[in-house]
Amino acid sequence: AFQISQTLQANPISAGPPFAKPSATAAAQPPPPLLMADPSPSPPTAASASDALLAPDATLPAAAPDLDKEFGFQRAELGKEKLAGTVGFHERHVFLCYKGPEEWPSHVEASESDHLPRLLAAAIKARKPNLKKSTKLTICEGEDGTESSLGDVLIFPDMIRYRELTHLDVDNFVEEVLLKDTEWLPGSPEAIKGSYVFVCCHGSRDKRCGVCGPALITRFKEEIEGQGLDGQVAVSACSHVGGHKYAGNVIIFSPDAKGEVTGHWYGYVAPDDVPVLLRQHIGQGEIVGHLWSGY
Repeated sequence: AFQISQTLQANPISAGPPFAKPSATAAAQPPPPLLMADPSPSPPTAASASDALLAPDATLPAAAPDLDKEFGFQRAELGKEKLAGTVGFHERHVFLCYKGPEEWPSHVEASESDHLPRLLAAAIKARKPNLKKSTKLTICEGEDGTESSLGDVLIFPDMIRYRELTHLDVDNFVEEVLLKDTEWLPGSPEAIKGSYVFVCCHGSRDKRCGVCGPALITRFKEEIEGQGLDGQVAVSACSHVGGHKYAGNVIIFSPDAKGEVTGHWYGYVAPDDVPVLLRQHIGQGEIVGHLWSGY
């Protein structure tokens, strides 16, 4: 209002064109009211200035959602349920290294455009009644030029890796390795050592995993580097492992106190739990009871 008053003083309102004689009707009408400045000495605020720039029907943009509060480590459901016994037992866990979580569709093992995981999942399912060991398939990160290349297969607790499986090799691979428990002749198994950590980051399947998983991956990498565990502990994002409501979900394959490799599942894992898992589970071979889901 203060600015408007100044403008009116500098540019008085004209009653019509210069030298025009007002009509009788116009002369009979009362003069328009003067616009008075706001007597308040306070200058206009930044908020009022920005409001003046909005169109009459404009609305302010909605505030960004608090992802951590809704889907992350501050969500109301975190830690509310008992974890122990929520995981079904599998004698063998197969991880197919294939792309990354940002590229995985909601059901990557059933995607028509992702031939390798789809064919491998179908081959395992078809032979399930004849498999000597109950087997679970999960997708993990795989990128050419890294330790885990596209198409590599990790098998736990066997602790072996097969390199560069293609969709043309799937049936033969499942037949020889998973059904007959022999070696796959086109490739030779490589023994793998150390501890392996898999974190569900399958955001296209469930938002909670998409929010919690990447934060845990970051913390694991920081702690592994800070504790000098490079080359001893590997961490990778993985696809859906079940129990979205228990996110963050973590699977650790590591030698226990007796030196035997076992796989343990953890739920409700938060970034502050990462040092505990590294120290107690991997370092000492002892499970972390309050986060343990099963094996």
